[in-house]
Amino acid sequence: MAKSTKRRVRKATAQPAADTPLSRRALLSRAGYGAAGVLVLGGAGLWGVRHVQAVQAEHDLDRIGQGVPAIVQVHDPQCPICNALQAETRKALHGLGEGQEVLYLVANIRTPEGTGFATQYGVPHVTLLLFDGSGNLQETLRGPHEAEALRPAFARLARHG
Repeated sequence: MAKSTKRRVRKATAQPAADTPLSRRALLSRAGYGAAGVLVLGGAGLWGVRHVQAVQAEHDLDRIGQGVPAIVQVHDPQCPICNALQAETRKALHGLGEGQEVLYLVANIRTPEGTGFATQYGVPHVTLLLFDGSGNLQETLRGPHEAEALRPAFARLARHG
């Protein structure tokens, strides 16, 4: 006897043609994803621009003596002690009361401007220099400090600067 073989016949499934226009529902669905993508990318771009502007302003040492007291950290970004001091300084500044305006600036010793600034005041990295609003040096804090130890000096500068 001969064996019978059964062939499976595959039914062709309907595929939309490549040039078939999208339905209104599909179009609106895709538009929603596009709008969400634009919002995410726009938000990331805005954050990036603001971050860069903040970093540039923080490194602008010409702001010293412009009427607002300033704290300048002589800083090496590759130094862990400098990075720890920067974190503690920011924490202490956030603890200042309302109406106590103080600028926080960074003199990066890996740039010519930062090196020149450190040389001008004869200080190494891991140092905070406190200037009054007229640009006169009021106090020098050398070495690492915790936020609780920095806060009274910053408050004094804000009151009398």
